[in-house]
Formats: sequence, structure tokens, C-alpha cells
Amino acid sequence: MDPVLSTNLAWIVGLLAHLAVCIIALVVIPKRRKPTAAMAWILIIVLLPVVGVVSYLVIGSVKLPERRRAEQRRITATIAAAAEGLDLATHRDSWPEWFARVTRQNQLLGGLPVVGGNTGLLLDDYRQSIDAMAAEIGTAEHFVHVEFFIVSFDDTTRGFFAALESAVARGVTVRLLADHVSSTRIAHHRETFAELDRIGVEWSYMLPVMPLKGKYQRPDLRNHRKLVVIDGRVGFMGSQNLIDRSYNAPKNLKRGLQWQELVTRLEGPVVTTLNAVFVSDWLTETGERLDTSSPAAVLPLGAAVVDGSAEAIECQVVPSGPSYETENNLRLFLSLLYGASERAIITSPYFVPDEAMMYAITSACQRGLDVQLFVSEIGDQGPVFHAQRSYYGELLDAGVRIFRYPAPYILHAKHVSIDDDIAVIGSSNMDIRSFSLDFEVSLLVRGRVFVQRMREVEEHYRSVSRELTREEWAREPLSSTFLDGIARLTSALQ
Repeated sequence: MDPVLSTNLAWIVGLLAHLAVCIIALVVIPKRRKPTAAMAWILIIVLLPVVGVVSYLVIGSVKLPERRRAEQRRITATIAAAAEGLDLATHRDSWPEWFARVTRQNQLLGGLPVVGGNTGLLLDDYRQSIDAMAAEIGTAEHFVHVEFFIVSFDDTTRGFFAALESAVARGVTVRLLADHVSSTRIAHHRETFAELDRIGVEWSYMLPVMPLKGKYQRPDLRNHRKLVVIDGRVGFMGSQNLIDRSYNAPKNLKRGLQWQELVTRLEGPVVTTLNAVFVSDWLTETGERLDTSSPAAVLPLGAAVVDGSAEAIECQVVPSGPSYETENNLRLFLSLLYGASERAIITSPYFVPDEAMMYAITSACQRGLDVQLFVSEIGDQGPVFHAQRSYYGELLDAGVRIFRYPAPYILHAKHVSIDDDIAVIGSSNMDIRSFSLDFEVSLLVRGRVFVQRMREVEEHYRSVSRELTREEWAREPLSSTFLDGIARLTSALQ
């Protein structure tokens, strides 16, 4: 065949194939996807078809396989049925109507009701939080449930592991869940899980990426939850992982990085609902349906000790993640921002909002609210840090006050306070990943004393941080602005 003709035919076939791929992409990608994410995917497929198609096939689906989504629907329906008819919210009559509607939305999406009569203590000292968990494990009589994004056996967590060992020796059932990819990436991970085996802990990986064992889903879907439940009477949840404050990473040690966290210790009926999240994850990952009538797995909601004091708080646990049909945590945050009437203070280490979140935040400013954002001065993840920075100009223009927590600390705490009596604390960042790709657990709290304690934490942040001004931001070098923009564009590739 004529070489020229062959070359022309190859070009024609290639162009037709490219056109076919683009047409298919235009049909498939926009379905149930936000326009910004769809446009980003289509753009990369048009410009780099091979890279784009391969990337989309690997990480294009933001949901888990149908089997796991169906299991989540069954679990949520079971929880909702068990909660039907229960009303443990003691001060429901005093709620603003908008807040009552938010709690109904949360229960519809996650199945878990609001419960009153709880106590909550905030712990912002890294070692104190782990020691407090270990101390409560030391009092366990029936069960200990542990679930963390990252689990590591090191000098900082040694006492926690010793408490687990002592509990097992006393005949206490200890179960532990750890995210597979994240926990196996850390230093000495083999020693960590060998120690759990030696102790006698029942444990399992969450979202394992083991294709040779038939366990596979989008590889960057992660279970980011952090919680501990002891006998169903005491619970801990927040931003902190079970690992040294430096994460034992050489790059962190070289930079002297230290993580700053916030954890809440809970007592009361809410602990039973927090335990329901663990029981659900245990069923999903192990296939074992824990006996909810057994004291070795659950404390019945009606058996929890109720705090009748004026400092008691009303709480609602809100689980979210890619097994749900919608972003439960994003809807919670948006609803609270639109319901706020005086102030909204956001703390998030990774702040990469979607369009809806940016509108909610800037609209709050336009309504005259005091809106503040606490972030880290430096970042531990380059692309996320630059994507986050790309929003600072718009936020400052809208009137948001931005405070940057000083190096060498990474402000990893994740919480929001609304007006004087509403707060959220948990594992969820204000970013696209936490909204769509990660399993998270958030705690909605109503109680003035609890929020006042959170205000004290925020005031500490403010006292050590430096406020970013519009004039200072205008002096940012063009090279940084360019990187920020590139990172912002790629952040939409869900």
C-alpha cells in the first residue's frame, strides 16, 4: 500500500476513534456528576485521550459497587426502623424550625436520630486524647470498638495498645477497623497488625484494594472515620488518627511537622448511635452481623445514662460516604451555613469547597454574618494546599476573615460552630474529597456550653495564628498563583 495513503488512513482512523471517544464521554460522564467535575474529565479526555480514558476507568466512578451500596441502603433502613417512634431530644420545642428541618434531613439520609441528655468534653492535646482513650479502655467490661483511618503501633500509641491487650486478657471483646491503603502506607505497618494479632484483637481492613482476592473498588475511595466506643457508654470521635503526631513520615520529621487535633469525648445515648456506625462498617467489611442484643456488641439506647443537667447536649451522628446516594456531610454543612444568623466559624485543614459551598459561605458574608476560616500556614499535601490557596482571594473579597495556624503545625482539626449554640465536629474536611470520596462521620451538637468550649479552642487558634489580609494576598508571586490555579482545576476530577 502507498505509504502516504497508509499514513492518511491511520490519521483518519485515529481522528474517528478520538471523535467516538469524545462523543461517548459527552454521553456518559455528565450523568449524576457536577458540571465542574464533568467538564474537567471531558477536557482531559479531549486533550489527552489515552491518559484521560485510562484515568477515568480507574478513578472515574465516585461510588462503590452496587453490592456495597445496596448493603448500605439495607443498613440505613434497619437503623431508621429501630429509631422510628423514639424521641430522646428533650428540648425539641426550643429548636428553631430551620434546625429541626436539618435534623430531619440528617435522619432521612443517615438513619440516625437526634438524642439528648449527653455530655461532651473537648480534647485538643494530642497525647492527652490518646491517653484518655486508653484510660477508658482500661475500664471496659464488655466490648471495645476502634475505627481509624490510620492505625500505627509506635511510642505514642504504645499505651493504647497496652490497654487493648489488658482488655482482651480480661475477656473483653475488642474489634478494630483500619483503612487498608492508608494504614499500610505508614512505617512499620506489618509490626502494627502483627501486634494486633498477638494481642488477640479481632480486626479487619476497610475498603481493601486486593484485586487478586476479589476485593477491589476505585482505589482512592477511603474510610476516613475516627472513633472509639467503650461498652456503648463512652465514645470518642474527631480528627485524630491513632499514630504519632508526626505520622512517622521521614518528610514530616525532616520538616518538623506536628499535627494539631480536636477530639470530643462523649457520654450518653449518642454513644449508642456512634456505635451503630462502627457496627455498620464491621458488617460491611467482615460480613459479620453483630448481635444487637448482646452486651459484647451494643448497649441498648434505653440503657444509656442520661444527663439531666443544664449542660447536657443534644447530638446527632451523621455518617457519609460513597455508599450513600448523596453527600450527607455537604448537605449538613450547607444547611447550617444558610441557617446561621450571627456567625459561622470553620476549621478545616484541607479546604477545597465546591461551588455550592462557596456560595453558602459568601452568601453568609453578604447577609452580614461574621465568617471566619482557620487553616494551616503550610501544607503537607502540595496539590491540596495549592488548590486551597486558590480560593483565598474570593473569600477575602467576600469578607471572610482567614487565619493561618503557624508552622511547624498542621491544623488538622475539623469543626464548625454556628451562632452560639450549634456545632459540628468529626472527621470531615471542607473539601471535595470528604464530600464525595471518603467515608466520614460528623457529630451535630446543640448546646451553649459545648459551643462556648469550642469558642475557647477557636480563640486559642486566633491568638497564635496570623490573619491574612487582602493587601498581603495581592502580593503573592505569579508562580504561586499559577500553581494554585492548576491545582484548583484538577481538584474537580472526581
